Amino acid sequence: MSDNEHAVLTLRNLIFDICNQNGGGHGGSAIGMAAIGVALWKHIMRYNPSNPDWFDRDRFVLSNGHCAMFLYVLNYLTGYEAWTMNELKGYGSAKENGYTTLAHGLPEIECPDVEVTTGPLGQGIANAVGLAIASKNLAARYNRPGYDIVSSRIYCMTGDGCLMEGVALEAIALAGHLKLDNLVLIYDNNGVTCDGPLSWISSEDINGKMRASGWHVLDVLDGCHNVGAICSALNHAKSLTGKPTFINIRTVIGVGTNTAGTAKAHHGAFDAESVARSKIAAGQDPSLTHSPSKRGLDFFRERKEQGEVLEKEWQDLLLRYTMEYPEKASDFAFRSRGGKPDLRSLFQSLDSKQLLGMPTRESNGLILQKIWEAYPSLCGGGADLVNSNKFLYSDNDVFHPSVSYRGRYIRYGRREHAMAAISNGLAAFHPGTFLPVTATFLMFYIYAVPGVRMGALSHLPVIHVATHDSFAQGQNGPTHQPVELDSLYRAMPNLTYIRPCDAEEVVGAWMWATASTDGPTMISVARDPVDHVSGTSRSGVLKGAYVLEGDTNADVTLVSCGSSLHHTIRAAQQLRGEYFIHCRIVSCPSFDLFDQQSEEYRQSVFPMDGKPIISVEEYVATTWARYVTASIGMKSYGYSASNASNYERFRLDPQGISSRVKQYLAFLDARDARQLGWRSI
Repeated sequence: MSDNEHAVLTLRNLIFDICNQNGGGHGGSAIGMAAIGVALWKHIMRYNPSNPDWFDRDRFVLSNGHCAMFLYVLNYLTGYEAWTMNELKGYGSAKENGYTTLAHGLPEIECPDVEVTTGPLGQGIANAVGLAIASKNLAARYNRPGYDIVSSRIYCMTGDGCLMEGVALEAIALAGHLKLDNLVLIYDNNGVTCDGPLSWISSEDINGKMRASGWHVLDVLDGCHNVGAICSALNHAKSLTGKPTFINIRTVIGVGTNTAGTAKAHHGAFDAESVARSKIAAGQDPSLTHSPSKRGLDFFRERKEQGEVLEKEWQDLLLRYTMEYPEKASDFAFRSRGGKPDLRSLFQSLDSKQLLGMPTRESNGLILQKIWEAYPSLCGGGADLVNSNKFLYSDNDVFHPSVSYRGRYIRYGRREHAMAAISNGLAAFHPGTFLPVTATFLMFYIYAVPGVRMGALSHLPVIHVATHDSFAQGQNGPTHQPVELDSLYRAMPNLTYIRPCDAEEVVGAWMWATASTDGPTMISVARDPVDHVSGTSRSGVLKGAYVLEGDTNADVTLVSCGSSLHHTIRAAQQLRGEYFIHCRIVSCPSFDLFDQQSEEYRQSVFPMDGKPIISVEEYVATTWARYVTASIGMKSYGYSASNASNYERFRLDPQGISSRVKQYLAFLDARDARQLGWRSI
């Protein structure tokens, strides 16, 4: 038996043990992909198990993340320090009494040598495209003849499920258009889905589809055993230029077991007879578990020493580069350690008074333009709505081979889901090296929700600019008027949602977004012009909510944000002037930031004295109840009509707001508003 053949069995046998130790797991594809794992980890990829964070390593993304044990076992065999046998034994355990393990059911980015969190199918393919864009951009900016200090290639493993998902198809099309020839997508083509044969649900020509999308296509007919053929295809992919490469590798799910080639192999334990037969073939005692042979372990552990050599060679190259190109090397070092420019003077120079009355989408665009010029790590773009989003860029700053891979602006096209997921890949390339920005209408971020959520789950800093967030969509009607989407994003853990009311608050939103390192930020801005709002504060935005005017002796507190705030202020003026009802006014651009403040501060903004506190916003009020006693908002979808008409139609203009406030106060009749509980009015 050759070393490669023995290594395949070594990998499979340990996967058998990990799968069977707690009665099941997604092992069928993992054992079918064993030869692919040997080819990649032993012969093809550049990485260093002694330093999982080596900057110029090749990146591997397991898009079919349910096959997690494939990645975990390879991490153990190749000698990653964190991946001990005890960690592997935690896979599939109940994790009771506070027990923890790195071997989660799906790969999670917090674990060493897991590049991105995967599991929701298709996301990993889009992440891989983002990683490939990152590597291409850095190489174009910093490499010089004889000094390829950035040469990372991106390898992504996928099953047929990923290739059916819309996000993957969006990302595949964009990767082909961008000609990302540092990206290799490896298809574990086992012909089986969760429910049964692939033929039940798909009859497409996948190779033809990939060629039509601008990819090189290679085939490997025996992916279960022939490590040499897989290596030949992967090495050939390195020589191909001008397109990303798709390698269609035929495998057998659950190969060598009594469920081989069937959906039953997808998940669950494997029969003892098949496992014993495989271990005997590898010269292992079938009565023992979790005990790879010395031959197999030595074969893989050689990669640890080789990885140290590869990184040392790169460090030597970087040293020579530093002597030859000191300024470039200094800039590269700053980027590679996640350095941020000092934006304090820039923010101090931004005079929001020059932008009075301007719609927040326009003031946001002008402010973003200033920050873009001062912050080289910013990158990204919009979903084919750049003129509406006011995301300005120069033609020579486009990321595309027809212009340059040095460019930072990415033309995503109408691919909102991929845009968000690709941005996660950019952010994940190395902490702080890229700060991605996306942009589209708030309503269209409903297409991007899974990608945004994965970024929040993974603590990846990405800035999402959501424009047209109010009735100002006008005649486009309810399909374009978001009345409920804020609730989703405001409820999303680890996402900071900010809805500024004017240019001054937009500055505050960007101060937070550019400083945040632990998760994404969504800046929600409107198309409609805003009145001058006295007393707004960029520092107030960083507190989430703050008092604009009035005192605690007022009859009622009115709180709002975004393009609703100036309507609320007009209503307060009307209530005071016509009905002698005195109002406190609070601006609340971000619950997420407000929730981080002290209890004392929160109660100073929203007193718990039983006096009424009423929120006003042109959304369905689902998130205000934790702080207010009543909400004025939407209870239906919008309507295709002019902006002013809609505010009047849904009683969200000053007259409608003041009328609803009066009705609520009459209902209260001086009773304790807190005791009566929250209500929509």
